[in-house]
Amino acid sequence: MTERDTLDRHLTVEALRASEAAATAAAGLVGKGDERRADHVAAEAMRKTLNRMAVDGTVVIGEGERDDVPMLFVGEKVGSGDGPSVDIAVDPLEGATIAATGGANAMSVVAFSQPGGLLRAPDVYMDKLAVGGGLPAGIADLDEAPADTVRALADARGVDVSDIVACILNRPRHEEIIAGVREAGARVRLIPDGDVAGVIATSTLGSGTDIYLGTGGAPQGVLAAAALRCVGGQMQARLVFRADDERARARALGIEDFDRKYALDDLARGDVVFAATGVTSGNMLDGVRREGGFATTHSLVMRSRTGTMRWVRARRDLAKSPFIDDV
Repeated sequence: MTERDTLDRHLTVEALRASEAAATAAAGLVGKGDERRADHVAAEAMRKTLNRMAVDGTVVIGEGERDDVPMLFVGEKVGSGDGPSVDIAVDPLEGATIAATGGANAMSVVAFSQPGGLLRAPDVYMDKLAVGGGLPAGIADLDEAPADTVRALADARGVDVSDIVACILNRPRHEEIIAGVREAGARVRLIPDGDVAGVIATSTLGSGTDIYLGTGGAPQGVLAAAALRCVGGQMQARLVFRADDERARARALGIEDFDRKYALDDLARGDVVFAATGVTSGNMLDGVRREGGFATTHSLVMRSRTGTMRWVRARRDLAKSPFIDDV
């Protein structure tokens, strides 16, 4: 990879600022039962922060189509327009329902890549499988039975299958996957939402998660792949279409092979920067603490080129943070 093929180093700080702003804004609505409002204030804070950056940015993974959302829509231009061209993937409030109910693992997420570095996925479902680094190539295959996959993972790690923990979204559609993993002898950690955090956990030391399985949002799948590219791991994914209008949206983004199985490098390639800030506390990040006019945040920022992972704690004076409404 040449210097021309890499992002500016300062973009790691800019990504961090964007996720911090969104998380701090959303934190004021944690536990108040209004997920739409929480998502809105997070998106507004992130958008305003992105527009301060010296980049020519294009949102490729956003809040939805332009006609359906007022900001951070797919195709929206952000930044001053004077700096480098970058593609941007965002989820200002990953786990909006979690935040609204005061649950764990809600966070704000953003990723930058060079133009074309992130799959422009429509807002449809995506079947996903992810494991951490240090494993033989192809150890996990989306087309294999979950029971066979967790057994192969246990063999590769030299452990009993009962030591393998699979993270799966707690949804009725995953009943067969859950049953298959348990019948093989592995354990299951069910999560209510937040599959980006679930994928990242497979490559995070001490997380207690070995594999992520199941179907979730395609935009979140691309963000998860961006993170996994930074920390190392394997991922496979396939878009899931339920209606003709979803296929039409995919075609509009240049996707013609509806059965394609995407590898990690198909989802996120080149130099990638990823940042996440906790909104509520979870197994990876602490949530925002707002006390006495100040907010303390806990974030993770990563870059694929260097493989660096930085955990950052920051304290900001809310009176001097113009893009964060005191909600």
